[in-house]
Amino acid sequence: MFGISFSELLLVGLVALLVLGPERLPGAARTAGLWIGRLKRSFNAIKQEVEREIGADEIRRQLHNEHILSLEQEARKILSPVQEPAKPAEPVVEHSIAPPAAEPAPVVEPTPAPSVPAPTEPAPTPVASPAPHDPTLPPRAP
Repeated sequence: MFGISFSELLLVGLVALLVLGPERLPGAARTAGLWIGRLKRSFNAIKQEVEREIGADEIRRQLHNEHILSLEQEARKILSPVQEPAKPAEPVVEHSIAPPAAEPAPVVEPTPAPSVPAPTEPAPTPVASPAPHDPTLPPRAP
């Protein structure tokens, strides 16, 4: 983990034996072992707490996303009956100017229009205004 080799540990042990002496070295080693154990347990507890918090945040995020998705689905369900599906476009039929020469066009009889009562009020008389002349039409009579 820290890159300490066995020879380095042996060197530290010899220095501790010379400094502390043979009488206090076992007590010092026990105390150092207790402190190292406490540090490891503390780090593991902190690590587990962080992992729990991260997991809780992830669960909260998932619940929030699921809630948003359910709201979107409800909104779509509510809006779908309001919006009518688009009607398919009717095919455009091109009418030619000249009738087909092979067969005559079928004659369609006009249906009589329903009778509409005459208006009781006279219609306003149109005001005579000069209309623009279309050059493709024959000239008008005066």
